[in-house]
This record gives sequence, structure tokens and C-alpha cells, in this order.
Amino acid sequence: MLPEELLEELKAKISEHVPKDVEITDLDFEGPVLVVYVKNPQKLADNGDIVKRLAKELRKRIVIRPDIVSLKPQEEAKKFIYKIVPDDAEITSVFFDPENGEVIIEAEKPGVVIGKQGQTLRDLMKHIGWTPKVVRTPPIESKTVKNIRQFLLTVKDERKEILRQIGRKIHRGKIHGGKWVRVTFLGGCREVGRSAYLLSTPESRILVDCGVNVSLEDGTPYLHLPEVQPLDSLDAVIITHAHLDHCGLVPLLYKYGYNGPIYLTPPTRDLMTLLQLDYIDVAGREGGKIPYDSSMVREALKHTITLDYGVVTDIAPDIRLTFHNAGHILGSAIVHLHIGDGLYNVAFSGDFKYEKTRLFNKANTAFPRLESLIMEATYGGSEDFQPTRKDAETHLCDLIKKTIERKGKVLIPTFAVGRSQEVMIVLEEAIREKRIDEVPVYLDGMIYEATAIHTTYPEYLNNDLRNMIFHQGLNPFKSESFVRVDSSSKRDEVMNDSGPAVVLATSGMLNGGPVMEYFRAFASDEKNMLVFVGYQAEGTMGRRIQKGWKEIPISSNGRTETIELKMDVETVDGFSGHSDRRQLIEFIRRLSTRPERVITVHGDENKCIDLASSIYKQFRFETRAPMNLETIRLV
Repeated sequence: MLPEELLEELKAKISEHVPKDVEITDLDFEGPVLVVYVKNPQKLADNGDIVKRLAKELRKRIVIRPDIVSLKPQEEAKKFIYKIVPDDAEITSVFFDPENGEVIIEAEKPGVVIGKQGQTLRDLMKHIGWTPKVVRTPPIESKTVKNIRQFLLTVKDERKEILRQIGRKIHRGKIHGGKWVRVTFLGGCREVGRSAYLLSTPESRILVDCGVNVSLEDGTPYLHLPEVQPLDSLDAVIITHAHLDHCGLVPLLYKYGYNGPIYLTPPTRDLMTLLQLDYIDVAGREGGKIPYDSSMVREALKHTITLDYGVVTDIAPDIRLTFHNAGHILGSAIVHLHIGDGLYNVAFSGDFKYEKTRLFNKANTAFPRLESLIMEATYGGSEDFQPTRKDAETHLCDLIKKTIERKGKVLIPTFAVGRSQEVMIVLEEAIREKRIDEVPVYLDGMIYEATAIHTTYPEYLNNDLRNMIFHQGLNPFKSESFVRVDSSSKRDEVMNDSGPAVVLATSGMLNGGPVMEYFRAFASDEKNMLVFVGYQAEGTMGRRIQKGWKEIPISSNGRTETIELKMDVETVDGFSGHSDRRQLIEFIRRLSTRPERVITVHGDENKCIDLASSIYKQFRFETRAPMNLETIRLV
């Protein structure tokens, strides 16, 4: 059935279920969603069950939007919002989203805006037409989130057409009668970096992740293969999380012909944009290869479709996508794909943490069905056991205390997203409880902005942290101990200060960025200490230092100098956002459904092979540790 015929059929069915006085003016597929435009949406405001019943019966994600004629002008609507919402709600921002017919109301007390049993929201919708969406005012304002909102607003008409084309492609109907599923491994196999996996069926081709290995001269996935080309034949790109080894080359796809959707969670969209822009900025400043420019980042952003955890969505004629919490970084997701009408189910773990951390709940293991699991093996080796999080925190605080006592500085190279915020929470608590002396904790690079994005999405944090911030009035991210380094003059001031301090700076593997300036300044002083709290990939400067290198070559502006390393070097295991060997095995054990096959990727060769072998021995699943360029047929 053609999309136009399907739309006519759906319109007839919907008309049978809505009240007679609800006037449907249009309906269309916009991305994976069936959007129903009505002239009088307030008639449905008091009966949300209608939409739920329709979605269940039609097996489509349905959104009711007001026809443009039903919307009050923005200024008039804004005045009414401030008039009807009590002052003690403390509204801080009102933002209109014409694409979705929504008005986002940020307030210090969202419950006051919502009103008793949602009455205030219903009154708002009846009077202004716009669908009100209430969110808590972020404790730290994010420039990235603000800029993305503004950009998407400026391209709303273009984006609407993009979504319309995507919707028609998703609902184009099935053409082929074959039943097979296969995965081609384009990167990230028996290595860490450039993750990219192509899932193919007779109807569809889906690319899961498109990362870069920044430690290699050519760290790109094998996107030139016939299986991938031409890029515009891909149905979708799915991003598990925002680290560059999983999303760093997404804009490159648009440079070479891809024009389809990117599915990801809302925090991943914002963090991905932040990290991609920083990636090309750092590459440009340090004379590296720049694979794309900022216009391609914006082009990718135009094609993003965000999904929350647990939302089931059609992304191709024969594939449904659901994201589940991965516990790795903010918004990280395990990708579950339901293929055909019950034909097959496969999950891509991305990077995941099967342990509750200071920031997130542990990774989800409840899947309705799962035949194949493609999982990371970063710490899959037989000896890869990390200390408990409590022991890791104690170890870090002891090292910092020791360095402070000798008037030294502690340099912690860290990823802007995830590890930085974990360490910040630990340091804030240790200083507040006087387990270490109060010293300035400097945040350099993107850490402050990434932290602001974390506070924008409290629903993605664990319950304990949300409760601490919103109910106990204690926000560890806003501690006075944290000092933002936002200029080169401030950085010089920190490096020249003779007092003790802690510096958190990017990048996490000493691959460039502001951390290198601190390293150059601190390395020759025995009072100082370098502490690694995250994974150091093979070939990176961080891994070389861990191996004992004492003369460190550093290149800048075409020149190379050698730094003599005299500062202490320590590694604190246990802060990683990756599961260790014990947690990887326990994750498999706790799966709600027994898979037929487990495929290990995203780890050094010996770790992928070791983990695959161990899973087979313990659980008798079929296991594989493929190499790049292999294709495995699942069905």
C-alpha cells in the first residue's frame, strides 16, 4: 500500500474514534510519527485516552497537533501563560516550538505550572491552542541547548519537509518477500574506536553508530564498501551515545550523500553536537585532518529525531526501534531492533555499565525478545576486574589528599561527558565532608558545558541524584569549589599559581585539548600528580604514559618538543563507564530472555575473543568475535 493510500485509510479510522465536534484538518507522516492536525485540539484536552486507544489500535505513534489557525500568536499566548500561572511557579523561560505546536515552559516549580490534576495545563491549551510542556529550570544554563533550540526554530519549515520525506520512506510498504537479516562490521571490531555496524534485511539498511578513532591517522570506518554505498540508500542512522568513537563521523555522511534520519536520545543529540564541534575545532587548531566543517554538523542536526527510553518506533517498513538505558553516559542507549512481524530481534549494547553509579541507574536487561546481542568487550579480558566504586572513590581522595599535603597539583585528564561529572560529585562530597582540604577544582575544556547539559535532563539521572538536587536542595554541580576555566588568561593563571589545586581537563586520553597545556606545565615538578580515571586506548599518549614512558613528545603548531615526566602517575580503576569482566558476565546472566547468539566487539582483540569464549563456556550461546569487514548472517 502506498503512503497516500495508507493515510486515507488511517484518516477514516481516526474519524470514527474522535468526537464529532473535533475537526481534523490534515494528517501526515512526519518521521516515524503520524501527526493529526485538528482545528480545535482543546476538545481532546480532557480526554487523553482517545490518543492512547488510537495508537494501540492502529499500531502507530500518534501525535495530535493544533492546526496553525488554532494557535494564538506567540506574544499573546506568552502573556496569557504569565497571567494564568501563579507567580510562585517562578517561570524562567517560555519557548515556542512551532514544529510540534508546543510551548515549553521552564519553571523552578513545575508542579505549580501543571496545577492540581493538570487543570492549569488544560486551561492553557484551551485558551492558547499550543500544547504546553513543562520542564524544570536547569540549575546551570546550557549554551548548547539554547543554540540548538534556536537553530531548529530557524529551519522549522525545511525540517518539516525532511520529516515528511522520512515518514513516507518509513511507510512505503514492503516490496521484497525474502526473510534474512545480516550485520556487516564496518569498524570497532577487535579494537576500540570507529564503531559502525550495518544491519541489512531485504527491505532495509540501518547504520548503528558512525565513530572515529582519533588516535589513528585514518580512524574512519569502512564506509566505502558496496554494502554501504550509495549512502542515500540507507534508511536510518542510529547513535547509541555521544562519544566520538560512536558518533564522530556522522556529519561526514551528509557530506557524501546521506539525507536520512538520525535516531538518538535528546541528551545524545545535544552532547553529540557539542563534541563534534569541539572535535573539528581542536583538529583545526592542532593541524590535524578536519573531515567536515560546522555546516555539516548543522545539516546532521536538521535530520535528528529524538526518542526517549522505552518508546517503540517504526524506522523502516520492517524494523522497529526501542532505546533502553545503557548506564554509560547521559542519554546512552542500548539499541533494540524488532525485525519483521516477529521474525527476529537484535540488540546493540553500545557502551554500557551494569552497575548503578553516582549519575545513572545500571543498564537495562529486560527485553521482550532477543535472539542476538552485539555487545562491547572493552574490559572483557579474564583479568579485567575493577575495584568497587567505593574503593575507587577512596583511592582517588587519598591520592588528592597526599598531593595537596605536599603543595602539589593534581591533573586529571577526563572525558567531558560522564567521567568528569562522576569525579565532580565525589570531590564535592569529599570537600564538603572535610575528607580532603578545600582547594579549588578547576574545570577546563567542555566540562562545564557538558555539566550544564546534564542538569537540563534530570530525568536521565538516577533517582538519588535527582532527589538530592530537587528535594534536598543540594546540587553538587554548583559547589563553590568548582572554578570554570573559560579563557587562556585564566588557564595561565591556574598554571602559574603556586598553591595546591585539582585540575579536570579534556581530553581524557591526552590526545590534545587543554589538558596538554597543563601537562606541559606540571609534568616536570615532582610535587604534582597525574591521575587517570578512564580507559586509555592503545596508541594514545595516555596509554604510553601508563606503560612507563618518561620522555614525552608533544607536537604543537608543526613543532615537536620532548617533556621530561617527573610528576607521579597513578591510575584509579573503578570510575570507568564501561562494565568490567564480572559485570559483563552478570549482564548476560540477568537478561530477561535468553539470546541465541552473542557477538563481542569494541575491545582489544584478546579481550573480544576471551569474552566470547567465556560466554560460550558458561551459557552455551553461539558466540563470535568478528573482525572488521566481516558479515554475519543472523537469519
